[in-house]
This record gives sequence, C-alpha cells and structure tokens, in this order.
Amino acid sequence: MTTHPSLPARDAPLAGFTVGVTAARRADELSSLLERRGARVLRGPALRIVAVADDARLHAATEQCIADPPSVVVATTGIGFRGWVEAADGWGLGGALLHALSSARLLARGPKARGAVRAAGLADAWSPDSESSAELLEHLLTAPLEGVRVAVQLHGQPLPDFVAALRRAGAEVIEIPVYRWVPPADVGPLAHLVDAVCAHEIDAVTFTSAPAAAGLLDHATERGRRDDLIAALRGPVLSACVGPVTRAPLAELGIPAVLPQRFRLGALVRALCETLPARYPALPIAGRTLQLRGHAAAVDGELRPLSPNAKSLLRLLLARPGRVVPRAALADALTCGRAVDEHAVEQAVARLRSALGAPELVQTVIKRGYRLPLEPVPE
Repeated sequence: MTTHPSLPARDAPLAGFTVGVTAARRADELSSLLERRGARVLRGPALRIVAVADDARLHAATEQCIADPPSVVVATTGIGFRGWVEAADGWGLGGALLHALSSARLLARGPKARGAVRAAGLADAWSPDSESSAELLEHLLTAPLEGVRVAVQLHGQPLPDFVAALRRAGAEVIEIPVYRWVPPADVGPLAHLVDAVCAHEIDAVTFTSAPAAAGLLDHATERGRRDDLIAALRGPVLSACVGPVTRAPLAELGIPAVLPQRFRLGALVRALCETLPARYPALPIAGRTLQLRGHAAAVDGELRPLSPNAKSLLRLLLARPGRVVPRAALADALTCGRAVDEHAVEQAVARLRSALGAPELVQTVIKRGYRLPLEPVPE
C-alpha cells in the first residue's frame, strides 16, 4: 500500500481515504494522481496485457491486409494500433502495411486510437462521441457492407458480437489480435485488494477498463468472495469507472458507479474528489467541525489518523449524532467475535478521544453511554 504524508483535509480532497487501483497499464499515473490529492493507494492489478507481436495469427492477418487491403479499418485502442504497426515493422512489413491502410476508411473508437492512427501518418475518418464499440458498430451498419473488407483491431479480448454483426451484414472481417488481457502473474496484490474491499477497509475502487472490472469479480468468485465483494460495492465502497463501457460488468450486477464527464484519468480523479468526501458530511460538534474520512477523522479540517477500533466507534457515533449510543452497542462494534466488557469500552473511547485531539467531541452520559454533542444548525 502506498501512503501519503499527512495533509490538511482542506488542501487534499482525498486525504484520509484509501482508494483501490485495479489498472495494470497506466497504474503508476493513476496512483500518482490520487496520491497528490492525499489518498492512500492500494494497488491490485486485475489483469495484465500480453503482447502477441510474434503470434502467427497477427502475422497472418497483417499479410492478409497487405495482399488485399481492407476498405475499412477499425482502430479500437491506441496501444493496440501502435502495437500492430510496431509488430509489422519488426517483420519488415511496416511500410507495406501503412501503404495498404492508407487507402482504407479508418475509424477510431476514441481519441487515443485516433492519436495512434495519426501518429502512423494515416488519416482517421470518424470517431464516436461516446468512445464506445456499440456506437462504432451502429455507425458501420448504416452503410451497405455486403462484400466490404473490414479489418478490426481487437482490444485485449475477442469482440464476438461486434464481428458477428458485421459478418451478418455481409462484411468480410479480418480480426487483428494485437494483445490480450490475461490474469496477473502474481495474484497476491489482487487477493489483498479483494479482501480489503470485502472488509470495508477501502473507501473507493477505480476501474479503467471493463476487463479489469470483470477480472476483480472473477477473482473474487474463485476465492468464494463474490457475494461479499458485490455487497461491499453496492454499499459503503464506492466504484469509480472511467466511462460507461468500463462500468458495464458492474452495472449488470446493480453496482452503482461514479462516471466522469470526460473519459480520462484526470477527470476520473476529479469526479472521485467531488463525490467521495461528500458521502461523509462534516458536522458541527462541540464547537468544532468533525468529519470521518476513511481511515482518519478531520477535526476542523486537520487530519487525525484513527485505529480500526477508533474508526468503528466514531462511525457508530456519527450515525446517531446528538443521540446517546449505549455502551452495549459500542461493545458490539469492538467485539469481532470476542466478549468485550465495560472497561474495554471506556478504554477504547479514551483512545478515540486522544486520537481526535479533542476530548470534548465524545461526551459521556452517565450510566447510559456516549454521544457526540451535535450543535443546532442556525435557521
């Protein structure tokens, strides 16, 4: 887990929160963006990209395109299109491939694919605003495709529905398998992430591709924790997806997710900065402002780290601000299957007060329990 120096919550919108990163590619960039905003990051790559530059299928598909150039080329990802051109260069076929593609109508699924097409010296004809394969397919099917040769660059996994729809329309489809997504070589970090989500030790999980979302679910299924994972993602753990295509595996299970207005890493982090702190209101308590922020509390905007027990107690007290929480209820929050006596509760409350740096925030109500002295909101 990557930690971040303690920062005032007012200066770092994600200070106190722990965010899971499932990405493999660009994980460093995303983690850095999150850490700069104060987050603690737990990385658990849900997949890895395996290049197939030496794959016989890619070589054969490239030679097909050179021998009989396609009329339409679909570039689905920037890394994939660049990988195709680089693989062709490695075989001494780079120039011939670009010449063959130069006469085709090139469609790019999104800006990264479009950038890769242009970097290769080719002109792109159209891209969908949604950056989705569904809109791309819909656009293709508006024109007659009978006998039209279409090359489709795959993006990590087969696109059976996409390809089948083109073939039903009469197109001759050449599939270009540039890379594929497979489970990570070391599943340890992914297992740790799944366990942390199920234990509600993570405040949010980020997803930058649909296969990453599916990979997290698949791994949880293999470990017998699928139901726990889904319950956590439907409840206290926030999902943040870079776009609607990425969200699809979660949406099928009724898991809500935050989506940025623009499908970019920076926009994803900004959306998380706006949404995550808003889930935990800052309350006026005993002349101060108190907010629970993941593994810490913000007291008048200053971050105060909390132990797991202190966090459990404060969460319970904040769920009933101004009301007395009985000692028995607080004991239940500390038990974890063990018997806890009244003295243990008193010690835990004392440690919570110390951690907050303001003992007056947790008020003792003789013979009844404890409360957060919530101040009335001015009318």
